[in-house]
Amino acid sequence: MDVEPEGGWHRPPPEGRFAEDLDTLPGLPRDAELIDGSIVVPSPRALFHMKALRLVENAFVRHAPRDSFLVRRDMSVVLSRKQRPRPDLLVVHASAEIDDDATCYPADAVVLALEVTSRGSLTLDQEWKPHLYAAAGIPFHWRVEHSARRKPVVHAFEWDPATRAYGPLGIFHDRLVLTVPFPIDIDLTEIDRM
Repeated sequence: MDVEPEGGWHRPPPEGRFAEDLDTLPGLPRDAELIDGSIVVPSPRALFHMKALRLVENAFVRHAPRDSFLVRRDMSVVLSRKQRPRPDLLVVHASAEIDDDATCYPADAVVLALEVTSRGSLTLDQEWKPHLYAAAGIPFHWRVEHSARRKPVVHAFEWDPATRAYGPLGIFHDRLVLTVPFPIDIDLTEIDRM
């Protein structure tokens, strides 16, 4: 006998789930994402993930002009009816108006979506999410990975409107210096102090 798991979100209906379902399904983990109409629950995050996220978030808060940009964590992005990923970190336009009860941003509010990879999310973070962010026209995407040297490596990308795909801005190992989307300088070796 098939028994529906408590909360009912484990089994999607034939048409799949929709972006608004993340706010209404009972028992759904708060960090759940919607990818291609399916609920995705991330695996537990390692210490590296937390430290890398804090390092970059602190740098964004320091460098992003507050009159133009806001830095957000734990917010998903509605890319389409069946796509609502939850980047690890977002930079959004300061003019993006959502209320304090909102749980997501619209794609056009997002300037940069950042993912810190984990063992359980490599394919999603390296292949699926960049494709989804590019298809939605999000101007910048960064991916932070754990190098063999046990330090962060940042892969930075910029959206090309002509190809509707990301082009590389660079791969950064010890220090990240960029002028877009705002001037930023991050000493990646500082991760051990996080």
